[in-house]
Amino acid sequence: MDDAKPKLLEQVRQQIRLRNYSIRTEAVYAEWVKRYIRFHHYRHPAEMGAPEVEAFLTHLAVNRNVAAATQN
Repeated sequence: MDDAKPKLLEQVRQQIRLRNYSIRTEAVYAEWVKRYIRFHHYRHPAEMGAPEVEAFLTHLAVNRNVAAATQN
């Protein structure tokens, strides 16, 4: 039996399923997590904090023209 902790995206998916979100919502949230990690050059989110979140949201607003409602 493997007692290892599930990988990050699997943990995200488990939490989304616990909240009874749709499969489509699960897929979209997983994609946003992947984008966030890629933006920060594959650093683990546990190593990051508010400044990294702010940098990512600023990038989305300024460079990707993502609407503020999407960022909520």
